[in-house]
Amino acid sequence: METRIPGATENLWDSQRDPGLSELETLAYRSNLLGTDRAVANFGGGNTSTKARERDHAGREVHVLWVKGSGTDLATIRAEQFTGLKLGEVLPLEERNEMSDEEMVSYLAACQLRPNMPRGSIETLLHAFVPYPHVDHTHPDAINMICCAQAGEGLARECFGEEAVWIPYIRPGFTLSKQVGEAVRSNPNAHFILLAKHGLVTWGDTHEESYGRTIEAINRAAAFVASRAGEPFGGRSAKPLSPERRETLLAEVLPTLRGELSSGSEEATHKILRIDFTSEDVLEFVCGRDSKDLSQVGAACPDHLVRTKIRPLWVDFNPEKEDADELKTKLREATRRYREEYAVYYARNREINPQGDAPMFDPNPRVVLIPGVGLVGAAHNAKEAALSRDFAYRAINVMRGAHALGGYISLTEKESYAVEYWPMELYKLAQAPPLRELAGRVAFVTGGAGGIGSAVARSLATEGACVVACDLDEEGAREVAESLPQPGIAARADVTDEGEVVRAYRRTILEYGGVDVVVSNAGLASSAPIEETSVEMWDKNHAVLAKGYFLVSREAFKIMKEQGVGGSLIFVASKNAMAAGKNASAYSSAKAAELHLARCLAEEGGLEHIRVNTVNPDAVLSGSRIWASSWREERAAAYGIEPDELEEHYRKRNVLKVNVLPENIAEAVLHFASEARSSRSTGNILNVDGGVKDSYPR
Repeated sequence: METRIPGATENLWDSQRDPGLSELETLAYRSNLLGTDRAVANFGGGNTSTKARERDHAGREVHVLWVKGSGTDLATIRAEQFTGLKLGEVLPLEERNEMSDEEMVSYLAACQLRPNMPRGSIETLLHAFVPYPHVDHTHPDAINMICCAQAGEGLARECFGEEAVWIPYIRPGFTLSKQVGEAVRSNPNAHFILLAKHGLVTWGDTHEESYGRTIEAINRAAAFVASRAGEPFGGRSAKPLSPERRETLLAEVLPTLRGELSSGSEEATHKILRIDFTSEDVLEFVCGRDSKDLSQVGAACPDHLVRTKIRPLWVDFNPEKEDADELKTKLREATRRYREEYAVYYARNREINPQGDAPMFDPNPRVVLIPGVGLVGAAHNAKEAALSRDFAYRAINVMRGAHALGGYISLTEKESYAVEYWPMELYKLAQAPPLRELAGRVAFVTGGAGGIGSAVARSLATEGACVVACDLDEEGAREVAESLPQPGIAARADVTDEGEVVRAYRRTILEYGGVDVVVSNAGLASSAPIEETSVEMWDKNHAVLAKGYFLVSREAFKIMKEQGVGGSLIFVASKNAMAAGKNASAYSSAKAAELHLARCLAEEGGLEHIRVNTVNPDAVLSGSRIWASSWREERAAAYGIEPDELEEHYRKRNVLKVNVLPENIAEAVLHFASEARSSRSTGNILNVDGGVKDSYPR
């Protein structure tokens, strides 16, 4: 089997594709091919264009530049996400000597083919000024191995000869666009432009030619680097821990790290962590002799700064000699030091390079590197945290290649700040929807496959939480997790089994870094007169509804205290916790124990701002597995009615004369889960039963 050269990619062009595609549809196809491989185009990065004849609003034929809209992603961009600009109005800008970013954006908006089209990329003029129909600009790993090498210009000449033109680093915008256009016109034998510390530009007379040149340049660069590669990162300074030890260590320390990354300044927000502790490339890097120094040089590409900051946090951990407690101490110290240094970096550069009134970002690191263990990405949601992790992975590849070529260089501190706080980059971030109220929170829901549990999971996910649906029925929990507005995960656990509960939380930590909201909702029910209540029935009710809630809460408290940023536990109990239930002594007494456990935990959690509250449903039949069992017949018999008369019986017995649905319970749970709604509430009970006077709290 042939070994793939690091950074190399495949030419995926299909000459047999639909011949009926328009120029714009073919541009979308070409863009999607480039975005398929993240070693070619970062998420949201790069841009593509085509020039075509179109009709304007008056039916006149005009020459139009179709260019990728800002904030879109090449891998998924659709035809309607490109913006069209009247080229005849854009090209006169070539005669200008300078133009501010603000002037350029305003001018290009006036050149749009139709009103309200997406805003064009900041590199729109680069595409306009290249005198070819099709242009591609990407940030490939293999190209940036050369572009971020200390002797990059000479290496580019050695690799490509006169086929490539080298342009020293300058921030994207009007000036760089002019330089690229002039370079293409002045070098008729060139097929590629290499932008120092940035990326690649290619062009062609056809879509296929422009795309093919991108792939050719990447593969030539990858082969060139591979021919000079020695021992990566100066050899090993440490050995990776075993897979089992890495997993165990991370399960112990990630809540500590997550708490630190979610606090420490007014700008800090709750974080989701996404971890890579298995890939060979990451482990090779975090164990490299030169890796610490390399990691602190700076970002591998301007696009990286928004998601990785100027540099990651490197933790000075000795995996062969130090344990979890020592790593926790180092994580706390290193994170606090990083925040202090970032604040100084911001203040120092803001004085010499102001970028409007942009306030300081959250000063916590977005990427954490732990020798012998792996890489952690952090952000306000799972998608962004995964992007931070993945961008760091791309940087590792670039560092490997540039280091092999004689040394890795990056943007200067001043250049980095100018990009990180650049209004043009901030515009991309502004296109994201506003944060939901549970953004950055991890919610763990037991009984997650049932009617109430699935409704709760949907409600919390809709408000931005990363949800873990935990249930004995793992397949049912998985179906719920995959159906959520933002995909969650499933975890199997019998809540009466201490080991299974611990393992379910461990899965949660390794997926998201910790937990913030725990909804204890696992349940069962049985009905019998006291003289017919068996010890087995009694024990089973108390095992699930009392012991199970205790085990789930105990582990949650351990994690939340380690995080140090508070938390919320919500018990889904029952009307029966407060009102006696005929022929239900085992169930009702277990529910009463549940309720009082919540009160006790509210007392214990107060100083840590761990809030514990209870929601008491009654007669939630819709979607319920309990009510689909013998419980329905047993409760009907207790009331002397037929099973199919239960809904109407329960509706009539409450004051509001309503049926209670799973969504009503989910709404109450969300109230207690949300700091914005209930930050001053703990030890409380919220009845959601339509009004059953026997269960009124007072």
